[in-house]
Amino acid sequence: MLKRIIPASCALALYLAAPMLHEMGVSGVAAAAQEEESQVADQETRRVPSMSESTYKKLTEAQEAIDAKDLAGAKQVLNQMLERRDRLNGNEVGQVYNMLGFVYFSEENYPQAINAYRQVIAQGEDIPAGLEVTTLYTLAQLSFVNEDYQQALDYMETWITKANNPGAEPYIFMGQVYYQMENYPAATRQIEKGIDVARQRGVPLKEQWWALLNFLYYEQENWPKVLETLEILVRDFPKAEYWRRLAGIHGQLGNDDKSLWTYEAADVAGFLERSSDYTNLAGLLMQAEVPFRAARVLERGIDAEVVDRTDRTLQNLGQAWQLAQEVDKAIPVYLEAAKLSDDGKIYERLASLYLDADQYDNCVDAANGALDKGGLRSVQNMYVIRGMCEYNMDKMTAARASFVECRTSSRRADDDTNRRICQQWITHIDREVERAEQLARAI
Repeated sequence: MLKRIIPASCALALYLAAPMLHEMGVSGVAAAAQEEESQVADQETRRVPSMSESTYKKLTEAQEAIDAKDLAGAKQVLNQMLERRDRLNGNEVGQVYNMLGFVYFSEENYPQAINAYRQVIAQGEDIPAGLEVTTLYTLAQLSFVNEDYQQALDYMETWITKANNPGAEPYIFMGQVYYQMENYPAATRQIEKGIDVARQRGVPLKEQWWALLNFLYYEQENWPKVLETLEILVRDFPKAEYWRRLAGIHGQLGNDDKSLWTYEAADVAGFLERSSDYTNLAGLLMQAEVPFRAARVLERGIDAEVVDRTDRTLQNLGQAWQLAQEVDKAIPVYLEAAKLSDDGKIYERLASLYLDADQYDNCVDAANGALDKGGLRSVQNMYVIRGMCEYNMDKMTAARASFVECRTSSRRADDDTNRRICQQWITHIDREVERAEQLARAI
């Protein structure tokens, strides 16, 4: 029997890289922390200290160094400004640390970047509300990259209190953080919230959101939701892996018919890529008692060199052809499989097939091959088949010897049924030989 489908693994590639931080300019207005800008409730009413012309020029000098990829030069300018921070007001200090944080971020020095951005937040009401909100989001992202997940959540919770009507991305980000903390129920709620917000705003839903949500449902064994999200993935982001998982989950839940339909749809769409894809589909077709189609699927996989021509694979193909009543196709496949096999079991099956097809010479050769390789389920059965083929070839002496071997093997195995059968054959052959001799004498 062909191999039954093995449910696909649900270990997902989740695309959990931290969102990229946007560059920040010298004007003190940071770029948005997410795709759409959040409105801040007190943005219009907060009054902050103004920036002096000398501070603006120094920040411009640092920005020009950044644009020229001279990060060391930018740090030098900014640190010199901080050495005389007693001359700067809170807004100016925040802007200097804001730019310094970006420099450290560009150097991938995330701990120092975090320290700098914390100094921005420390200026409190002296910095613009938009800068505060954006910096909180940036700190959350940097904490995530630095694997300080609880700190990332703390910053996001503060950010949520200050942002008005946030979009989907912040919720997705929080879901990623909870995922890393292995708090799957909380991660699920955040991802679901993000998807709901995106739908309300008409924002396209991203593949990685659904992939992460599918993984979270799987870990919580919420099978209806697992199937629902996989159906969305195969519909909106069709890939072989998603089709494979959908079929695997149906198989795991005992929905063999749906598993078969899923694999067939994947086949029509050209998504059979792995050896297991072909063998699983063929196995399901065999279970559904459609051996001809099972054979065609396996044959395509072998011809495409995706499925290896092993003795096991070829035996499965031969069995499919045999059950499909395509004996002429089954025999050469079995013969190739038998030559590759370490034991004689495939030769044993082939001998029976040759007997049914009245190919007695080949039947004897296959039986001898089976006996030579060994590892048979029943040696005495193989002697019976060989003896029957020899009898049909009128080789009475050889046939009698085969049945004598069968009788001997049956006695050793305490197999009374085959012992009686072989003894009956021996008696029958002896009578045939005697009758033939009498007729010869009479003539």
